[in-house]
Amino acid sequence: MLINGIETENLEAFAQSVSQNPQAGQVSFAVETDWKGGCKSTTSVHEWHMAGERKAKTFHIEADEPAELLGENTAPNPQELLLAAINACMTVGYVATAAMMGVKIYSLKIKASGALDLRGFLGLDDAIAPGYEQIDYEVIIDGDGTAEQYQAIHENVLKTSPNRWNAAHPIHLNATLKHN
Repeated sequence: MLINGIETENLEAFAQSVSQNPQAGQVSFAVETDWKGGCKSTTSVHEWHMAGERKAKTFHIEADEPAELLGENTAPNPQELLLAAINACMTVGYVATAAMMGVKIYSLKIKASGALDLRGFLGLDDAIAPGYEQIDYEVIIDGDGTAEQYQAIHENVLKTSPNRWNAAHPIHLNATLKHN
């Protein structure tokens, strides 16, 4: 059954397959970012892997900074892209969870915001974090569900959204520097 653009039978079959064969649920993603001068960069997506199998695709994501932060304001800045990535991932969670519960969504909006103290980024005060101390977001959902169903959907997303989890928990970032 198609609900919210999700084939529920396919999602259920996929979940069952991963339950029976955990390797089928192993995925990896990679991007490559090139500096384009000033504060601009282009990130390219060429492939991803599922169950050890390469899946080709090509996308390009532009980033820049506002003029006030020495950019040219030609694209979203990295902080906006981070918030967008968290929101987009949670959107999938709300839509898929609702579909599996038989809840039709008419509209869904997630508004996210965060504040930075640029003294951290500029290295002016070691006591100030260069990143967010918190991200606030509001989920506005409308559909044919009940308040209880929306709460259950919300709680599932809080528990299972990969990007929300990544933002809410420390993850190891392993850096390697190569130079010519």
